[in-house]
Amino acid sequence: MKTQDPKKRIKNFNEVALGLTEKEAKSEAKRCLQCKKAMCIGSCPVEIDIPKFVDHIAKGEFEKAVEKIREKNALPAVCGRVCPQEDQCERACILAKKNASISIGDLERFAADWDMANRPKIQYRIPKGKKNIKVAIIGSGPAGMACAGELARAGYDVTIFESLHKPGGVLIYGVPEFRLPKNIVERDIDYVKSLGVNIEVNCLVGKTKTIDELKKDGFKAFFIGIGAGLPYFLGVEGENLNGIYSASEFLTRTNLMKSYLFPEYDTPIKVGKKVGVIGAGNVAMDSARCALRLGGEEVYIIYRRTEKEMPARVDEIHRAKEEGIKFELLTHAVRFFGDENGWVKEAEVIRNQLGEPDSSGRRRPVPIKGSEFRMKLDTVVCAIGQGPNPLLPNTIPDLKLNEDGNIVVDKSGMTSMEGVLAGGDIVTGAATVISAMGAGKRAAAAIDKYLKR
Repeated sequence: MKTQDPKKRIKNFNEVALGLTEKEAKSEAKRCLQCKKAMCIGSCPVEIDIPKFVDHIAKGEFEKAVEKIREKNALPAVCGRVCPQEDQCERACILAKKNASISIGDLERFAADWDMANRPKIQYRIPKGKKNIKVAIIGSGPAGMACAGELARAGYDVTIFESLHKPGGVLIYGVPEFRLPKNIVERDIDYVKSLGVNIEVNCLVGKTKTIDELKKDGFKAFFIGIGAGLPYFLGVEGENLNGIYSASEFLTRTNLMKSYLFPEYDTPIKVGKKVGVIGAGNVAMDSARCALRLGGEEVYIIYRRTEKEMPARVDEIHRAKEEGIKFELLTHAVRFFGDENGWVKEAEVIRNQLGEPDSSGRRRPVPIKGSEFRMKLDTVVCAIGQGPNPLLPNTIPDLKLNEDGNIVVDKSGMTSMEGVLAGGDIVTGAATVISAMGAGKRAAAAIDKYLKR
């Protein structure tokens, strides 16, 4: 897929990947072998009929292609951009054994983008057999949207409650515009709304309304999909200095509050000339690439293992390198130093060597004694992961949590409270968009079964 030139794109927030042409999409789709036993379907968390939608593209039946995808996935334009297909459906593709797999993600994006360009107005799709049974979805991220779409199609009266002023969850506040344009997210959300789903924003369940109050309002079942919004920090000296952000704050200010459009939007963010991003997942890559576009002249990924162990997508690592992000590997920060006004100016870091594998299956980083050195940094972004925000669970004393604060569920997604289900990052910890959607779909099926008892 063609991309913006790196020298140009580091000066804007426009989408980096430019999509496939109709000719390119049809040519790629024709490579599909149309396997009788398609392993790619079973490797998709939402079980899209991949060979069928790819076949439609090969034949130029683009409208049929997007409708086939939407039978299983309410957010195709989103998933076509941010889903890690290389570790799921594309890895299972039979062509991957001898050659390159079918570019399933690129084709999914193509179908969704074609739909947006050629059918700009989404038709209202009231499902048949309306049940007039109210179900509440708490959180409008990928898990909540997937659950809501499935339940609406089954005829339930679904309302999503979102704490922020815009729906979309991490898709809106976490993923940068250059990787996932917000008009794309809004288009997929409009599709979910077209199924009859109501979305109530600025409603923080647990504070604005409690689950008990929602029960009095007539809601018969609940799905909690509030994600993992509590940032983790290193816990080292100097971490409270000005100029040190959590990735959650940094990306929310940049994406949801549109600091990159200051002064058009009155929400500036201070980014210095030398930026260090701690971590090497997709969130770290997003943070580093945002910092570069916001004025950083030297931006470093500071990671305690090697590139082989990086959890970020290969494409995102490659694009970060293209843009000039520097990688300080086998290194981690142990202390920060500030100036007389309390702003960070330096980080003390230490070199590592890899030891035996830890619980993650990756080799454990072991500090090398005496290898400490200092890096001049005037902005630091801590992107080492997020955990469950305790705000909502703390208002529900009967809700069982594990030792990490995640909600405990059974195979169907049912919590310790009858009629209350949960899924996505609030259950598993920070994971992928598509895995959260899979959890939302499974929970919808369980809610349907529960309400039919």
